Amino acid sequence: MIWLTWRQLRGSAAMMAALLVLLAVVLAVTGPDLASRYAAGIAACTQDDTCGRFYDRFFSGHEFSFMALSLVVLVLPALVGLFWGAPLITRELEAGTHLLVWNQSVTRRRWLAVKLALPGLVAVAAAGLCGLAVTWWSGPLDKSASENLALMAPLVFGARHRPDGVRRLRLRPRRDQGMVVRHTLPAMALTLAVFAAVQLAMPLLVRPHLMPAVTSTFELGQANMEGIGINQDRGGVVEIHLRSAVPGHGGAWVLSGSLVDPAGRTLGDGAEVTVPISTTSGPCAPSGSPVMDACAAEINRLGYRQKATYQPLERFWPFQWIETGIYAFLTLGLTWLSFWWIRRRLS
Repeated sequence: MIWLTWRQLRGSAAMMAALLVLLAVVLAVTGPDLASRYAAGIAACTQDDTCGRFYDRFFSGHEFSFMALSLVVLVLPALVGLFWGAPLITRELEAGTHLLVWNQSVTRRRWLAVKLALPGLVAVAAAGLCGLAVTWWSGPLDKSASENLALMAPLVFGARHRPDGVRRLRLRPRRDQGMVVRHTLPAMALTLAVFAAVQLAMPLLVRPHLMPAVTSTFELGQANMEGIGINQDRGGVVEIHLRSAVPGHGGAWVLSGSLVDPAGRTLGDGAEVTVPISTTSGPCAPSGSPVMDACAAEINRLGYRQKATYQPLERFWPFQWIETGIYAFLTLGLTWLSFWWIRRRLS
């Protein structure tokens, strides 16, 4: 049974191995140069305290590669499930070849166990190696990434090396759907739909609530502001362009942010917030070409603050392990459903 399953899988496995080797070669060739340029840039910027600008330039120069590799790690489980998991059982049920196997002294449980275990182990190994390679290559970029693409951000969080139980679940529902649907194309379509739903539901609905978020207020400065401007079209009002970041907590995942007045009332959410202060004189006067630091100091003196709800970067690994537990629990449930279905519903 193991030999038969491997013969059915070996073509797809060979293609996946070739793609992984190609990816590994590209990363091995470009990774050391990326790391050396990052180290040289850090050594130079620490002498004149310009590391903030270096981080922005360094990340911007490699942003496309960073995003592309993150998407590769996220899409790989979908492709594996789509072309391995869904047809693996559905193809046999659709053609009726499973009946021949069951009549050759191979029990249903053994047939299903091999179908689940062998491709699952291969898929987990492939996804794990891919995640490790991308995590190694992206190390310098993770350190210099802008706040919106820090490790806790939804896009990057799922693309970094994590316990392999997460990837195991991403293949398991594909085979379960194949057992229920029993037709290859509908099973593949359902696989894609379920994968997309899980990828959206976990970061948007589940992950923000895995641990109670932290809510705090912060003074305004370069860490949480893109800039300050005077909008003459609106009567010379001060506009603050907020970052999705909080001071002193680099890499935090900011769930919501706003500007509050001295009484604690919210002035506005989003990137641009209007501050009701005088611009006729002082650091924020338009005639004086307001300096960001000086105007921010004046706004802080008047009692305006950033109010943010966020998940700190220190929760990256706790969140990874909690999600692994959730996926492992669902995996056990789906495995039990598979064995129950094959004994009670399939003939």
